[in-house]
Parts: sequence; structure tokens; C-alpha cells
Amino acid sequence: MKLLNTIILTYTILLILSTPNFLSLKAQENGTGTATMPVQSSEGGFCKSMVETNGYECEDHNVTTKDGYILNVVRIPMGGCRDCRTRGNKSPVLLQHGVFVAYWNWSLDELVAYDLPATFQYVYDQTGQKLHFVGHSLGTLMVMAAMSRDQLVNMLESVALLSPVAYMGHTTSLLSRVIADNFIAETLDSLGFYKFDMRNVIIIEILKVICRIPSVDCTTLLFTPFTGQNCCMKPSIMDIFLDHEPQPAAMKIVIHMCQLIRGGNTTMFDYNDSGTNLKHYGQPTPPAYNMIGIPKDLPIFLSHGGADALSDVDDVKLLLDSLQGHDPDKIVVQFIERFAHADYVMSGNAKEHVYDPFIAFLSRLH
Repeated sequence: MKLLNTIILTYTILLILSTPNFLSLKAQENGTGTATMPVQSSEGGFCKSMVETNGYECEDHNVTTKDGYILNVVRIPMGGCRDCRTRGNKSPVLLQHGVFVAYWNWSLDELVAYDLPATFQYVYDQTGQKLHFVGHSLGTLMVMAAMSRDQLVNMLESVALLSPVAYMGHTTSLLSRVIADNFIAETLDSLGFYKFDMRNVIIIEILKVICRIPSVDCTTLLFTPFTGQNCCMKPSIMDIFLDHEPQPAAMKIVIHMCQLIRGGNTTMFDYNDSGTNLKHYGQPTPPAYNMIGIPKDLPIFLSHGGADALSDVDDVKLLLDSLQGHDPDKIVVQFIERFAHADYVMSGNAKEHVYDPFIAFLSRLH
């Protein structure tokens, strides 16, 4: 095990340091002093590359946050119907991805304070309706952290928590443990590396070749050390995955996740300096996100897997303990023994085991 940890540690550092666009990323500022980021063009964005190619109508929307960033939000207006001709007055459903695709200097706190409220408000203003929220991985933590502080609740109709990450102290993810226990993200940040990016073009192309070898199971090779042993991913998904993933994440949010792993509690970002914490929070230690504060009458659909290394069963139990006082008629808890973290978004039978039961859950609300 010690040798395996050393191999993973060495590979991770070499992979990150070999990524050309990883070096020396600094914030660019416009004339008003507000940090800016490039807006993805709709010509080559998610709509064109992933949605319209599969026969669905798709729209790109830009959402500006209070701190001056522009987020790209994708809308599929026909509710996933390829052949629909008329638009119904359907309830909006917001899907929130996990840790990757975050920008250079955000922790969980900025996502909760700025990104999620801006997106919620935009969808609410456009539709005039409360939202059904579906989060995966960090996406679940974002909404739970917001709800724990009584934020966004007035715009929420229901919440789906897939592979929920409220606590991380029991994670069995080998890669996450190595990065957290060896303070790799903190070290890289101190050296001026502000983006955690494992997408090296040469390595991705090599992996594509390797993954096409019939005797190689890349769904195990690429995911097990990080997210757990997937049960039900088809080998054909790997070409699609490697065309788009892994995406980079802000080093600060990786550091924040490492803090949660080492500490076992869910707190705001720790600046590891009582004076800096005092400046940000008015106290020498970061405040906690208290999951007991989640509204007890909010409809919740929660699904977790027995093979999930990031959303570990023991950590999910801590979350369920905090939800013990929830209205039993307003919560559905689903446990899928064989599912791991990535099965929820890429499994060949996720529709049957997860999405259809969730839609049935929504149907009972109306």
C-alpha cells in the first residue's frame, strides 16, 4: 500500500506539473478592478458539442454573479424531448455538476455565496417558478451549505442529492487521501499554481489508445483510485469522457476539500491563520456549515452507492443522522449497493436505477 501511495503521489505531481496551461495563472482585471474570465462561445460550447449533436434543442445563457464573474448556463427547453413541437409550462430543473470546471480562485464558500444564488435567481426570474435542484458530488454540498444558512430556500421546490458530499472524513478515495494527507494542493498553491489541471493532451491521447484495447478496463483503471469501483459503465463511454474530461478545478477548492477530508467537519475555508480568519469571519476559526439547518419540510431525494469512495457510506450516515428530524413524507433515501461515484452520471443503467425513480418522486409532488 505504501508503494502504491508513492506511485500515485509521484504520478499526480508529474501530471500536474507537465500541463502547459497550468503554470503561473493570475487573475486578469478589467478597468473596474473586477476579475474577468473568458465566456465560452456557443459555437463550440456544450450545446454544440454535446446536446444538439444528440438531437436536442439547446440554449446558452450567461449569468453574471455579484462579484463580477460570468457563468455559462445551458438550457434544454423541451425537457429532454427530441420530437416535441410545443413548449409546455413545465417546472424548471437545475442540474449542478461536481468539483471540476471551477475557476482559479474559488473555494466552496464563493460557490455558495455568489454562483449558486446568481444561477437560482436567473432561472427563477426567467420562469417565475421555484426550482427542482439536482446536484451530484460537490453540487450537493453547494446546495446543502446554502440551505444550512437559510439561503435559496424560498426558490426551492425540491432537492435531489446524488452521491451527496456533506462530510468527507471517511473517504476511501486513495487519490484524494494521498493529495490531502501529503498537503500536495497546499504546496502547489504556495509555488504559484492556482489551477488543479490533470488534462495533459499527450497523456489523454495515449489513454484513448490504451482504452481501446479489449483486455483493458479503463472504467476501472481511471476511476477506481479516485471515485471507487464503478459497476455499470460501458467501455464505449470512455472516448466521450476523454474528449471532455478531466476538466480543471481551482486549486483553492481542492485545498478546501482536503481540509474537509483531514478535519472530518464541514466548515468554511480555513486560511490557517487566526488573523486572516478573523478578518474574513469575525472569529479565529472558520464557521461550520450546519446540516441540521436544512429545512425539515423540503422534499429531498437522496441516492448513494455502496462502492462510492468519495461519498462514503459512513459519511452519508452522518448526513442522514442530521436529517433524522426531517418530515418522513418529504424524503426518499435510495441506496444502490454496487454504484460508485461516477456511476451516477455515466452508468449504462443509471436511468433505470436513479433517474426514473427521481422522476417518479417529482411526479408525486404535483
